[in-house]
Amino acid sequence: MAFEKILVPTDGSEFTKAAASKAMDLAEMTNGTITVLYVIDQTLFMNVPDSTISTVYAALKKEGQDAVSTIAKMCKERNIKVNTDVADGQPVKIILETAKNHDLVVMGTLGRTGMSKLLMGSVAERVVRQSTGPVMVVRSPEVDRK
Repeated sequence: MAFEKILVPTDGSEFTKAAASKAMDLAEMTNGTITVLYVIDQTLFMNVPDSTISTVYAALKKEGQDAVSTIAKMCKERNIKVNTDVADGQPVKIILETAKNHDLVVMGTLGRTGMSKLLMGSVAERVVRQSTGPVMVVRSPEVDRK
């Protein structure tokens, strides 16, 4: 199976760069295209006062745009075709829906610290368990240095 359409979900952390790098290696071998996806988790807004939702949303949207742009730049430096998407919703659901149009999902095992670490870790685990297609999980070398 040639992995020509590769999905790389990102949380914007440095740790996801290892997964992006592996995805780029595969894309170079298959002349594939990478789609970088950042999901603004709508569940984060459940306990946010209405008066601050737009401010929090704008900050998360900018974070998402920066995250996908960083990986897109890495792809372009290696002459890899790349698409980016910043989506709203529940991360696992959006990743699985998007994955249906891809040959492979490549994601990191660890993103941030504290609660974000817990959330991203559970996202990766749930994607692996629920995906109908192949998922490559990449452990960042940075994890071992901590």
